[in-house]
Amino acid sequence: MNNALPLHKLFLLDIETVPQQPAYQQLTIEWQNRWWHKIAKTIPEGVSPEDSYLQRAGILAEFGKIVCISMGCFQSRNNENFLKIKSIYSHNEKELLYRFLDISNRMCELKGDFQFAGHNIKEFDIPYICRRMIINHIPLPQYLCLHNAKPWEVNMLDTLHYWRFGDFKNYITLDLLASVLGVPTSKTDMDGSMVQEVYYRDNDLPRIVEYCQRDVVVVANVLLRFNNMPLLRDEHIIIS
Repeated sequence: MNNALPLHKLFLLDIETVPQQPAYQQLTIEWQNRWWHKIAKTIPEGVSPEDSYLQRAGILAEFGKIVCISMGCFQSRNNENFLKIKSIYSHNEKELLYRFLDISNRMCELKGDFQFAGHNIKEFDIPYICRRMIINHIPLPQYLCLHNAKPWEVNMLDTLHYWRFGDFKNYITLDLLASVLGVPTSKTDMDGSMVQEVYYRDNDLPRIVEYCQRDVVVVANVLLRFNNMPLLRDEHIIIS
């Protein structure tokens, strides 16, 4: 029995998100109240609305926005694996989402049985994209109409779920998973907690894009390790 993952069918992706406003104080009173109503019961005692907004607004689709989506596809040449990466990024989220939709639609036309792949994409990246598309008045394509889908109907390869092996209590970060598998980490000059600071304070979206691309490479190498195949070398990574 061949249990190898279908690398050529995978559409790898990773997103980077930030709060819609750089600080809680810049929300309207109405939205400050909505934030506190959403978050008050789930944060530790003593954490202020201002601090909780900085810590968590970016990861909640109702209060955050996407600033970068990096995508990757495997290619095989002369029995070696290559990874082609493309990133779309913008301060204008609606424009970014339409560009993502154009690329994913073309992927669907070329490979109708493609699978989204990434780390924790079932519970974060893909639902976040879907929610932000609806908020931005963008119709969902059929392959993203997941609101009534049963778990086994969601056609994605999530490295978080793959590593669980049926143990649904298990949670592992991409950084830890990469480390235990001997895969080089993406956490070099920054990590996910720094994205909103780099975006709002440093105004350095290209740095965020580079970080997002590195995460896609890490996921690709984790998938190769799952297949017991050699890791990508730098010359095998093509950024378009």
